[in-house]
Amino acid sequence: MRPVTLVLGGASSGKSAHAEALIEAGFGDRWVGATYIATAHAGDAEMIDRIKRHQERRGDRWQTVEEPLALAFAIAKHSTPDRPVLVDCLTLWITNVMLADRDPDKETQHLVDTLAGLDGPVVFVANEVGLGIVPMNPLARTFRDCAGHLNQAIAEAANRVRFIAAGLPLTLKDE
Repeated sequence: MRPVTLVLGGASSGKSAHAEALIEAGFGDRWVGATYIATAHAGDAEMIDRIKRHQERRGDRWQTVEEPLALAFAIAKHSTPDRPVLVDCLTLWITNVMLADRDPDKETQHLVDTLAGLDGPVVFVANEVGLGIVPMNPLARTFRDCAGHLNQAIAEAANRVRFIAAGLPLTLKDE
């Protein structure tokens, strides 16, 4: 399996399931117990329900680590050659970074710098937020731009990039 993979797509496009399937296919039976880094913050009832559905779909085959901010640290801590790490998702992470008044560019660069020293493979899930209409307010436009810059930085560092639409993968990069 390639060291760094980015799985992009729209909301509810099948990104997470595809990322999980990549790890299952790349590691055979050895993937059970792989680390699933969840970046979501359960701020309301809808998000609590969404997180619960993701957890139920995954079952107990994954070791879940909840880390909304210190993503680079969590990846480095759990990365091993025989246990892949799945990060779901970068878009929620960059939201958390912005809400914590941290510099998105610095945090993105720190994450990219961390990838070079990983011991094992990592699969990132992220939303492609730049395909819709231009947001009406400055904060929403800043978020869209930060998410786009993050996706570009991870895609550049990645060995493999997949775009998911309606559950179907399109390979954008495969080195």
